[in-house]
Amino acid sequence: MNMHVDARVTKSQTTSSTCRLCGAGLKHSLVDLGKSPLCETFLDARQVDMMEPFFPLHVLVCDSCWLVQLKEYVAADGIFTDHYPYFSSFSTSWVEHARRYCEMITERRGLTKDSFAVELACNDGYLLQHFSPLGVTSILGVEPTANTAEVAAGKGIPVVVDFFGVALAKKIKAERGEADLILGNNVLAHVPDLNDFVGGAKLLLKKGGAITFEFPHLQNLIEQNQFDTIYHEHFCYFSAIAIDAIAKRHGLTFFDVEEISTHGGSLRVYLAHDGEEEVAPAVKALIAREERLGYKTVALYAAYEEQVKATKRKLLSFLIEAKNAGKKIVGYGAPGKGNTLLNYCGIGADFLDFTVDRNPHKHGRFTPGTHIPVLPVEALDAARPDYVLILPWNLRKEIVAQMRHIGQWGGKFVVPIPEATVIDPEAAS
Repeated sequence: MNMHVDARVTKSQTTSSTCRLCGAGLKHSLVDLGKSPLCETFLDARQVDMMEPFFPLHVLVCDSCWLVQLKEYVAADGIFTDHYPYFSSFSTSWVEHARRYCEMITERRGLTKDSFAVELACNDGYLLQHFSPLGVTSILGVEPTANTAEVAAGKGIPVVVDFFGVALAKKIKAERGEADLILGNNVLAHVPDLNDFVGGAKLLLKKGGAITFEFPHLQNLIEQNQFDTIYHEHFCYFSAIAIDAIAKRHGLTFFDVEEISTHGGSLRVYLAHDGEEEVAPAVKALIAREERLGYKTVALYAAYEEQVKATKRKLLSFLIEAKNAGKKIVGYGAPGKGNTLLNYCGIGADFLDFTVDRNPHKHGRFTPGTHIPVLPVEALDAARPDYVLILPWNLRKEIVAQMRHIGQWGGKFVVPIPEATVIDPEAAS
């Protein structure tokens, strides 16, 4: 399977310097991570010897609406292809999170068999599968990657294979009617045309309905040095301040918010048509907190790059010292964030013998840019490494619990974010 993408680059995509939400000029930098390949373009053995496209990872800040964003160097349909390697169901904790969400939102919004729920970016059906047991049977997934959509369809979930926006919203509305619930978990950051996407959600939303989006919180990205969550699939990085600006632009009310633990600390935001919901104190408090911390000032963003450089240096210092001492190091996981980390820090097979992953679609392939072999999890036990570098650090509790037995041969875990930290599985709770 050829995992290289059609890297569609246009003049407008490479030269644009205006905010993708409000159109203001972009003059301020958050961080420049140099150049990196697309984070999910895993290579086969033949492709390792071929030219590999690298694209800038330079994040900018709008000083008008305060949306943090990456320029669009590669079109979305060149990233989210029919051979997309990320399948949500391979994370047990993520599937459980989805199940709990379905239970919560069904009760909170009073969903029934007569309610229509639409998930934007449904992937392999990891979430929508949980609605039917709750009696919510009128569901629809939207998913641009045909291979993951096929898995969802195999679970009995109806899926439209397409990118969501105003045009598709009109089509769904005409064929299925308006939605009582529209949800999108970790999709909002993946949207290059925010106005088309949110405008489509507004159009499809029934009067009295609600939209929920989940995404990593910008505050955590900055405060915990989560720079590896920056990659070409993530066009935007959101604060509550930016979400409020998005909602206001589209005649929506940002009426509630929850701070949740997923993906290193995320927000779950609730939107409704203007005039239908009272704004909860939690929304006002979070926006006030962000303003107090400086998320509407250029100075806060300008200081971030030095934090990132310090995190890089500490991780490299640890790895160099360990290798000089003759230690064997392997990775656990092959996530998109891991490939940003590996490429920015210059960590290749000279540091990691290989990495392992539960996703069989990645086995026998190599990480983009750094060309580290991706093997089944069982390879870790055979190698008995001294250190295991956890690349999906947001799943560290799940991984440490699953792989605690590495302590039997003296193995330890290393978590790179917010800074390089060693975890002894024998002592981990």
